[in-house]
Amino acid sequence: MADSFEYKCPSCGGAIAFDSKLQKMKCPYCDAEFEMDSLKHMDEHLEELPASKDLSWEKTSGSDWQEGEEDQLKVYICQSCAGEIIADETTAATACPYCDNPVVLKERLAGDLKPDFVLPFKLDKKAAKEALNKHLLGKRLLPKVFKDQNHIDEVKGVYVPFWVFDTDVNADARYKATIVRHWTDRDYEYTETSYYSILRAGKLSFEHVPADASSKLDDQLMESIEPFDFSEAVDFQTAYLAGYMADRYDMSSDDSLKHANQRAQKSTIDTLTSTVQGYATVVPESTSVRFENSRATYVLYPVWLLNTTWNNKKYIFAMNGQTGKFVGDLPLDKQAYWRYFAIIAVLVSVITYGLAWLVNAL
Repeated sequence: MADSFEYKCPSCGGAIAFDSKLQKMKCPYCDAEFEMDSLKHMDEHLEELPASKDLSWEKTSGSDWQEGEEDQLKVYICQSCAGEIIADETTAATACPYCDNPVVLKERLAGDLKPDFVLPFKLDKKAAKEALNKHLLGKRLLPKVFKDQNHIDEVKGVYVPFWVFDTDVNADARYKATIVRHWTDRDYEYTETSYYSILRAGKLSFEHVPADASSKLDDQLMESIEPFDFSEAVDFQTAYLAGYMADRYDMSSDDSLKHANQRAQKSTIDTLTSTVQGYATVVPESTSVRFENSRATYVLYPVWLLNTTWNNKKYIFAMNGQTGKFVGDLPLDKQAYWRYFAIIAVLVSVITYGLAWLVNAL
């Protein structure tokens, strides 16, 4: 068994946590507040600690233990109540299931696993719940009973591991374009089509292109709550994790680089294409995008995850813990859908009939 680490209040001995509104550590028992800089010394030897580097963790499902799954779990001892905390290979911060005190698993953040930066939470759990309620407003095709019966199963703030990449791109592209000209005389109508071969080339630099470094979370869900403002990131301190969940990466920077390059490549091609204007048609013929000077930075981004259950189906919502951007799928009221579809069909029919009558009348 391994020991967990807790930040303790020097005034009353209670477990303290990071307060997103104050941007300080705060004791929930005596209300004492502590500046983050005053706790930097707690991480002085973090890079020298032995790291838990096994990146072989794979997500499994089902209520029974899968073969080898127990080997990927580790038991920690809570410093407050001596309870056992069971964590998988990627958990870096959690809470004791017995006393609910926040704990940090420093060996999961030691050595090469230490993040370079962290983007602190700016919005709290209350804001996440309010964002869900706002997300449900105005959704006419949402079943009414979902609003009435829906309850939140879990709300958790998670520091999600990301690789962010800086890279330079050299690109060139060839397009086939046309300009069409029409004119008439007393006898004929004329159409002239002119064909052009267009070349574009340029050099672009990208900064902080994010790639989710956790296999636990859906990449599309994480991309939906972007952007994160990296300019507000600060040097990593374990104190920022106190009171939240946190995972370390289980996808290396090399594994994530391909996805980041795909995003940068698409932006590059879109930028080049946007410069080809004034033509009737534009068809890409060839593109070449070359990357150089790629640099990876390991950072933890703040995300609120909310889970709800309705009709035996789970719905997952996510909120950007910095900006408040909220996303999530919702169920569809099929009866309302077909009712609106029928109304629209009737309106279209009436408008079409009216236009036809006016044409005939003229």
